[in-house]
Amino acid sequence: MSRRGRYSAEGAATADCLPATFPHQCPKEQRLEGKEPFKLHCFYSLLRGKKQKRNGGNEMRHAIAPSPNVENNSIAVTDLFKICTHCERLTKKDLGIRIPRPLGSGPSRFIPEKEILQVSKVDARTQAIFEDAFAALHRLDNISLVMSFHPQYLGSFLRTQHYLLQMDGPLPLHYRHYICIMAAARHQCSYLVNLHVNDFLQVGGNSKWLNGLNEAPQKLQQLGEINKILAHRPWLLTKEHIEHLLKTEEHSWSLAELIHAVVLLTHYHSLSSFTFGCGIMPEINCDSGHTFRPPSLSRYCACDIANGNGHANHHDDLPGNQEMCGEVEELMERMKQLQECRDDEEASQEEMATRFEKEKTESMLVVMSEDEECVPSRDISRHFEDTSYGYQDFSRRGEQVPTFRAQDYSWEDHGFSLVNRLYPDVGQMLDEKFQMAYNLTYNTMATHKDVDTSMLRRAIWNYIHCMFGIRYDDYDYGEINQLLDRSFKIYIKTMVCSPEKTTKRMYESFWRQFQHSEKVHVNLLLMEARMQAELLYALRAITRYMT
Repeated sequence: MSRRGRYSAEGAATADCLPATFPHQCPKEQRLEGKEPFKLHCFYSLLRGKKQKRNGGNEMRHAIAPSPNVENNSIAVTDLFKICTHCERLTKKDLGIRIPRPLGSGPSRFIPEKEILQVSKVDARTQAIFEDAFAALHRLDNISLVMSFHPQYLGSFLRTQHYLLQMDGPLPLHYRHYICIMAAARHQCSYLVNLHVNDFLQVGGNSKWLNGLNEAPQKLQQLGEINKILAHRPWLLTKEHIEHLLKTEEHSWSLAELIHAVVLLTHYHSLSSFTFGCGIMPEINCDSGHTFRPPSLSRYCACDIANGNGHANHHDDLPGNQEMCGEVEELMERMKQLQECRDDEEASQEEMATRFEKEKTESMLVVMSEDEECVPSRDISRHFEDTSYGYQDFSRRGEQVPTFRAQDYSWEDHGFSLVNRLYPDVGQMLDEKFQMAYNLTYNTMATHKDVDTSMLRRAIWNYIHCMFGIRYDDYDYGEINQLLDRSFKIYIKTMVCSPEKTTKRMYESFWRQFQHSEKVHVNLLLMEARMQAELLYALRAITRYMT
């Protein structure tokens, strides 16, 4: 088994440290009993006149100032719940309150809201993660809500992200958030860009920097080159790129600072993939997450609308499910046959190398999206340079890039120690996160139980690394074509290489019999495999510079 495959579930991180929330949505009777839903909490914040920063620098405020004769302008929680039974009070003109309602129905465009775990239904461990996250970050974003399908992983993810963004480290806080903006902007991920624009301002960042990368310090501008290379063509990164950053006299980076920046860049490139791959929606308190237009349905009260309870879920079972009734069984049968072939005979090293090259070539023939090119808006494109630079297959037009042999430079034997030496504890946290995603299993496939999914998880991970030119000498790449069908490969390649082109149709077209939680698990694998691939190229270039 490859080094990548030697991850042990026993070494996986436990989710006992971070992150948070209120219920995303709950029945009216629960609201009246005092269980405040998360969306209603946001609405409550608006009613109390909290100044919520918006992208354009404006604030969400009352359209008309409250009448001076209105009693008790400070609304208590008990008063808030009376609103649910006396909605007519919200429509009084003398209050001048505009009621926002969510544009979407839940945290994801792809996953029915009813299937995403709510606090009232999760176990004590997940509840503790949510509470810690809310205490640390003052929010629980929709990414975390979707990840809560897998609380073990969520704990590791939030612990790592919290350390990268808020704990002691080589980079100042405002630099960290600006780098996150740069990374997310490369994939036009407005959700993450807006999130960190707000965080950047909250930690004292200079608002002028948000006018464009050219307004940021020269030191950050110089990071733009490796940002675009890592995001789209990491195999092109060389030690000369590293030398340019470290030896620029006036605006040079230290090695520790560069490691911190590289980890942030790769983390947010891959998180952009997850955001698009799961169809993450902006929260109701974000600019693009709400509207003040009245709903077309009249049978819901104003408070229901504000809470998003006025949106029925129309995500019923896909019509093709009956036609795909044998999909899972066929996949399980192929897994069984491949295991039997492994036991009977083992391919030679020459044959394994040939199969890798064949799979690498075939991966280039997988067409992502036939839609027109996604042109970034000015709000996004101002945070990075060279907007035409994007993903290209590394062997396109006959160009040959040497295969990256994992046995020559691996995360376990080389990258881990380099990160941990220059940015203490982060290497360990990243390793736990990689292990958690790779080893995570419930031994189920759709409705089938007691299934060993290690072969399938390994095929997904290694296929992503194969697309980036990374080869494991002891893996038979012939297994990939047996386990991953064409629609799945299209989804993987689009989400990993050009996530902004991911569509709901792509999400629905693969593994149509599987649960949404299983597809989220797939997206966790894709995210972490992509991050590790980018890190390997970056850390190898840094190692070559150092030696």
